[in-house]
Amino acid sequence: MFKMEISVSNIRMRWSKRGMGMLDKKNHLTESYIDNPKKQKVLYKRILIIVVISQIFGGAGLAAGLTVGALLAEEMLGTNAYAGISAALFTLGSAGAALAVGRLSNRYGRRMGLTIGFTAGGFGSASVVVAALTNNIFLLFVSLFIYGAGTATNLQARYAGTDLATSKQRGTAVSIAMVSTTFGAVAGPNLVDVMRNVAHSIGVPELAGPFILSAAAYVLAGLFLFVFLRPDPFFIVLKINENKQHKKPNNIVKGNQLNKGVVTAAFIMILTQIVMVAIMIMTPIHMEDHDHSLRMIGLVIGFHIGSMYLPSLVTGILVDKVGRMNMAIASGVTLLLSGVTAAIAPGDSLVLLIIALSLLGIGWNFGLISGTALIIDSTEPSTRAKIQGTVDVFVALSGASGSALSGMVVAGSSYEMLSLLGGFLALLLIIFMMLSRKSKSS
Repeated sequence: MFKMEISVSNIRMRWSKRGMGMLDKKNHLTESYIDNPKKQKVLYKRILIIVVISQIFGGAGLAAGLTVGALLAEEMLGTNAYAGISAALFTLGSAGAALAVGRLSNRYGRRMGLTIGFTAGGFGSASVVVAALTNNIFLLFVSLFIYGAGTATNLQARYAGTDLATSKQRGTAVSIAMVSTTFGAVAGPNLVDVMRNVAHSIGVPELAGPFILSAAAYVLAGLFLFVFLRPDPFFIVLKINENKQHKKPNNIVKGNQLNKGVVTAAFIMILTQIVMVAIMIMTPIHMEDHDHSLRMIGLVIGFHIGSMYLPSLVTGILVDKVGRMNMAIASGVTLLLSGVTAAIAPGDSLVLLIIALSLLGIGWNFGLISGTALIIDSTEPSTRAKIQGTVDVFVALSGASGSALSGMVVAGSSYEMLSLLGGFLALLLIIFMMLSRKSKSS
């Protein structure tokens, strides 16, 4: 008995020493980056590559499921009266996941937060397939809610690439992440027909096929981040910040200045999201009312989506060179031009509608990237991920509100009035940013 107790005690000591050894190794790895700018630069570039690859997977998961989500709900319900609820559940799920992923990342690092978020999105996608197989409407709605975690995580991943970026690199880092999302977002819808055929061949309802792709893409994104996102950039930047404060304890930005920056960044992203979603969501209906074909509607929306992401190739550089405030003002000006163009465009003018929706996408792009860079500038590393997640919640909810209110405005008035209201909100953004820039310089 005495020998057994000694044996158990020895095993515990060995595991304890092993655990301490792993912890020391991890701490040593983290410490090696603190006073080594060269290693930080190399790690920053490697993290960006990892984020880019995960974003391609994430973009495919997002686009494939969104393409057929409402159609699947309509097919299972047998009516299109409530098919729109799929988008609402997806948006609510995305908002809740943004908060959860932000808090998980703040406590356990980007690696764990993003891995859990993408895995949840993959689980939700797989559950949609099960719901379609069993024709279970309740399970479908719950699954779509969980599926929203993938979108929120895909959006949150853009922050991981900025953790080790300098103030002059943050806009560029966000841009790189957004451009990479485009590749997956383009590939996803183009694989819809392929996945429908795959689903049919294995006895799964055809409209559930794209969710098989979504499940695989999200799980691969999460697995890739879990394996390769180490050392965790969030923990590295925390240590770097702590070290700076020890060396220069008086070099701390006041809390009210940080809060003002966060509010400004949130205002930029929320307002641009409302304007973009409100006009975008009603344009296909407006075009259909003026006898445009589905191909023409698809062409306009294609230009719009391309304009949302492809300008990122240069937007990030402009945000870093020209400044966050100036690019936010440029966002307001571009959205204002979009609203006015959409309002004065004849309903049968395909060219003017393409111009209006392209401007809408570009304006949104300017706003999101400048707002994202500003929120990073305005947060301390210790609370950054949590605040980023909270702001993304409001961005997601503002998109849902813009979608709901746009239908009411068009039903009560017209598409032209909706476009003018969007332009008015953009004008408010311009005024707000000019006042903020003036108060900052004074």
